[in-house]
Amino acid sequence: MIDPASFDPAAVSDEIRRQNADIVAKLSGLPDVWSVPASVVRERRAQGLGPFPPMPLSRRVRDMAIDGPAGPIPLRVIAPANPSGAYLHIHGGGWTWGTADEQDPWLDRLADACNLAVVSVEYRLAPEHPYPAAPDDCEAAALWLVREAKSLFGTDRLFIGGESAGAHLSAVTLLRLRDRHGLTPFRGANLFAGCYDLTLTPSVRNWGDEKLILNSRDVRMFAENFCGPDRDRRFPDVSPLYADLTGLPPALFSVGTRDLLLDDTLFMASRWTAARNAADLALWPGGCHVFIRFDSALSEAALARIDGFIQGL
Repeated sequence: MIDPASFDPAAVSDEIRRQNADIVAKLSGLPDVWSVPASVVRERRAQGLGPFPPMPLSRRVRDMAIDGPAGPIPLRVIAPANPSGAYLHIHGGGWTWGTADEQDPWLDRLADACNLAVVSVEYRLAPEHPYPAAPDDCEAAALWLVREAKSLFGTDRLFIGGESAGAHLSAVTLLRLRDRHGLTPFRGANLFAGCYDLTLTPSVRNWGDEKLILNSRDVRMFAENFCGPDRDRRFPDVSPLYADLTGLPPALFSVGTRDLLLDDTLFMASRWTAARNAADLALWPGGCHVFIRFDSALSEAALARIDGFIQGL
């Protein structure tokens, strides 16, 4: 069973307490993100005016594009000279914000620590492009990597992962490859703070207004942008928590205990295990939503756990 000590307030470091308080204070003073178009929020994020501090761009990126269901899909590739694996990365941002170039230091780290060619997908965003646009693009990118990894990178040892909406899209992509193409090509899935139930889990519904990165309204608006007004939100291709999860690869599920999407990870990790898949659950005391975007000892421990998970497969 889950160790209740992970949820003990005494387990939260002073560093994380201060960091969380600073985040809430900063976001409380920013304009309402839902009072302006999504395009404006994306511009603000690019300028470092969103909830997360900006990350420097990698100096070794190779940009490319592949054919997608609605036109070219940009890919951002960071690869060492002789990779021993390839990692399909899917960024977060509530299916509404976020870009493939917002987390280059993570991708550089994965490339170096795990000797991986890392490919990040610039999928189409809602509300301009609602479901199924983002899953369609991620599915196309995954199929491309399955076909091309050996010739481009010299390896067919494949991994997939993402954060927040990116973890959701990673799970959906695994299911699509299994169900639509009879493929289970990935050795492991790194799923960080995902949203797997777009009907909204209790931890999302009960969170309230506190803006510790996200609040209940934010997740509700993200789900509306992604689904539109009439979508069945328990459809497994929308909410993978409701899918048949058999035959999926080992997964590392990571989440902070102060993440409003906590239940999504707890529920999904349990269903993953009940489907006879290997699952590792990493609970991080006091961590906010995608806390690894902030420098801290907790972030370093969580990133090292991800490195170890991939290195062990």
